[in-house]
Amino acid sequence: MPPPAFALDPQLAVDTVFVGDLALCRVLLVKDANYPWILLVPRRPNVTEMIDLPDHEQIQLAGEVAVASRALRAITGCEKLNIASLGNVVSQLHIHVIGRRPGDKAWPKAVWGAALPTVYDPNQRDELATALRHALKINAIAK
Repeated sequence: MPPPAFALDPQLAVDTVFVGDLALCRVLLVKDANYPWILLVPRRPNVTEMIDLPDHEQIQLAGEVAVASRALRAITGCEKLNIASLGNVVSQLHIHVIGRRPGDKAWPKAVWGAALPTVYDPNQRDELATALRHALKINAIAK
């Protein structure tokens, strides 16, 4: 019997826009224009914690988080990055990379619950997703 396939948690699918796939992770843009915010989700089934990945994939995940963080900072000019893996609501392993700046709606506190999500203007959302694809050298076709 083949191993189970990767499936994105339904809540993550509702809350995000697909950007593309890195070697290990799916990159998603969170649908909240209050902050430039992406998620990296390892495309591995039944993974809830970083330690559930083999050692080499833990290292690869850290590298992909770093690459995505640099891209988000370069594109948005954010002054601070919040990087977190919580999983209290959605257990599937996903890493938040959130661009922050003094004066944003939650500054200096955490973004969760600080402000109602703001819907992106579709053109701005698409421009950000395209810029991320270009910076990360990925395409928009799901693997």
